Amino acid sequence: MFRRTPSVALAAALTASTVALGGCGGVATSSTSTPLVDRGTVRIAESSETPSFDPYSAFGAAQARYAYDSLVNLAPDGTLVTGLASAWQATTTTATFTLRPGVTCSDGTPLTASAVARALTYAGDPANQLAGARTVLPNVPFTASADDGTGKVSTTAAAPYPFLTRTIGLLPIVCPAGLDRPGSLDRATQGTGPYVLTGYTPGGPYEFTVRDDYSWGPAGATTSRPGLPAHIVITVVPQASTAANLLLTGGVDIASVSGPDRTRLTGHGLTTADVATVVGLTFFNQRPGRVLADRKLRRALVSALDRRGLANVAVGGTGNPATDFGAEGAVCHADLADANLPAQNAVEALRAAGWTRAGDGRPLTRAGRTLRLRLITSPDLGPTLPSVAELMARQWTELGAEVDLVTESLPALVNAMYGSSDFDVVVGSTPGFALPVGFIPFFSGAAPAQGLNFAGVANPEYDALVAQGLRETDTTGCGTWNRAAAALFRSADALPIAEGRSSVYGYRTTFATTFGGQLVPTSIRLHQ
Repeated sequence: MFRRTPSVALAAALTASTVALGGCGGVATSSTSTPLVDRGTVRIAESSETPSFDPYSAFGAAQARYAYDSLVNLAPDGTLVTGLASAWQATTTTATFTLRPGVTCSDGTPLTASAVARALTYAGDPANQLAGARTVLPNVPFTASADDGTGKVSTTAAAPYPFLTRTIGLLPIVCPAGLDRPGSLDRATQGTGPYVLTGYTPGGPYEFTVRDDYSWGPAGATTSRPGLPAHIVITVVPQASTAANLLLTGGVDIASVSGPDRTRLTGHGLTTADVATVVGLTFFNQRPGRVLADRKLRRALVSALDRRGLANVAVGGTGNPATDFGAEGAVCHADLADANLPAQNAVEALRAAGWTRAGDGRPLTRAGRTLRLRLITSPDLGPTLPSVAELMARQWTELGAEVDLVTESLPALVNAMYGSSDFDVVVGSTPGFALPVGFIPFFSGAAPAQGLNFAGVANPEYDALVAQGLRETDTTGCGTWNRAAAALFRSADALPIAEGRSSVYGYRTTFATTFGGQLVPTSIRLHQ
């Protein structure tokens, strides 16, 4: 049975989790040196439609940065800078933010501490089922209160959570007019951000118009700076090849391009900001009754894989095996894989686990049971993933396993993961979490439908280290989080395949990005 709730959570994770959580980004490099165009129009290509601009929905969070602000912001180097708040402090259970004076909503209403607390409470209420907000907020209950006299917003978590500032502090804040009529947020914006949604067409384009009175952006950025566009027009361009063509011909000004089309864009003077990704995060089904519940077998199968070869296939060229579950630039990212993945002779490890072959060409068996693996993937999560799975299947077949390789549509893949559990190995795409806590529900806790641990991972060492990391504030606990990830590698609970790269390109534009290639709207400059 296809279960609605987990699929919505997965969709939100795949589409929105990199939007607000914080790691490193960068300032785009460019050969652009022409004069600035003041109050022009910048055309941005996006790969998918935005059916709702509600920043708390699964899809609206991707565009929230244009029309909504958060209490704090991320600088390109991953540090926190001012936003709606001029000061903040946090422990593992509390976070307090002091609002800067003079902030107004797009309808002219002054923003108060009470309004912020109301937005936080609304977004965090599980009864509202706001999938986009879930990908930003901590996964523990919290309460919010306000003191309008001092401009302070105080939050208290029900359990220790180390990244309150990087979660609660980065949630887009909806103004009271939007909370009074939540349904209106699909086609209108009610925020304090630098732009307002002024044009919507189903399937695109979508148009944003600048606010002239805006002066509380990241680290005090304003909309009065020369070269900042007066209008941003977002068009939907699903194919990377088409986006590349439009960049080369000036049909769009900014677009994200991945895969082999990046090669065509080199040497044309375009602005370039590289975005780190992880390609091919692979899970092994450990639920009771599945063959890969055997830790020794998982470790033997991982040892048999040519990680360099898989990485080359994953990126369509010369690839580097992934070093961590999250992408480079994520908070607490480290080089963990090589030192902790199983390094053993796969044949000997299988024999020690009781799996033997009766002769050449015969399958591996143990106690009369043939080693059969159902390996699934979907091109909807990445065009190279079926080829990665094919190479993986070939290497395990040579070892003596019988591998049923299945390529599914995304809905069928989600159903196998969160409904039927009819898989042994799934080659998917990392949700791209910028914080190590983002992976917790996928590596521990309840299986669907009560939780997101679809592979049934049960790693006591990981669980104990997570419990310790949750009691350490912000990045002071990175050592603990890295030891937790190392425990997953050692147990062969999951395997990230390759370090990937995509790029955000600009034609006649310069800009800065944060983790995941998200544009900083107040940084965009249009050139002649």
